[in-house]
Amino acid sequence: MRVARLAKNVTIMAYANARGSFLDSIPTITKNLIIINVLMWVATLALQSRGIYLEKWLGLHYWQASDFMPWQVVSYMFMHDSSSISGGLLHLGCNMFNIYMFGSLLERMLGAKRFIIYFFTCGIGAAVVQELVWHFTWMSDFAANLRTASGAIPSVAEVQQSIAAADPTVLGFMREFLNLHITVGASGAVFGLLLAFGMSFPNLKMFIIPFPFPIKAKWMVIGYGVFELFCGTQGMMSGVAHFAHLGGMLFGIFLILYWKRTGVIRTNEYI
Repeated sequence: MRVARLAKNVTIMAYANARGSFLDSIPTITKNLIIINVLMWVATLALQSRGIYLEKWLGLHYWQASDFMPWQVVSYMFMHDSSSISGGLLHLGCNMFNIYMFGSLLERMLGAKRFIIYFFTCGIGAAVVQELVWHFTWMSDFAANLRTASGAIPSVAEVQQSIAAADPTVLGFMREFLNLHITVGASGAVFGLLLAFGMSFPNLKMFIIPFPFPIKAKWMVIGYGVFELFCGTQGMMSGVAHFAHLGGMLFGIFLILYWKRTGVIRTNEYI
């Protein structure tokens, strides 16, 4: 039944493409999410050349960093890598492709209102998890970068005591150190979309690069989750916020289960 419904949605999308423009075939919320992300990336590059760095204001910082602002738990989702055009295009392109592929279908399934609630819940949830990871890891990193007058590395307990005593030297170094940690990108919300897709069509077979054989959607989602957990715990691909990706999936399943329990989503619907 679910595969039949998916086929029906694909047919509708193809029919819309035949009658109108490509953009007209994309649901409103999905289309606007893509447009805003692209515009923000272009604006980031343009302003960066003039010495204005949007990541400082809109990228997600650790909550105790001097550059942290409350709105960053939302705005970071619309920022992407701007350190290089090629790297930024890859980061932006992958996320926008996934929003188009999975967001278009999920928006039609859930409706615009539920879809936007789901998207932002996953994105904000990813930010919360990233903040927690920073909270439990940054102190040891900070201690390793802070040496006493004798050159010894202080213990985490000693650093905490210095901060509690409002030691000006420690506080000044801490504020600068914490500002180095910035997370940007819609990946956390995208992983939430992948989770919802996998729960909706668990047995749908897909071709995933680089595998030359089809993989069921449920195994794809589980595989991504295990891979992100492995990379995060082993410190692999350190420039990637692996736990934020897992946070998007975690909050996504929480919301889906809550909707099912409260009857917002009926058991005979897609998810």
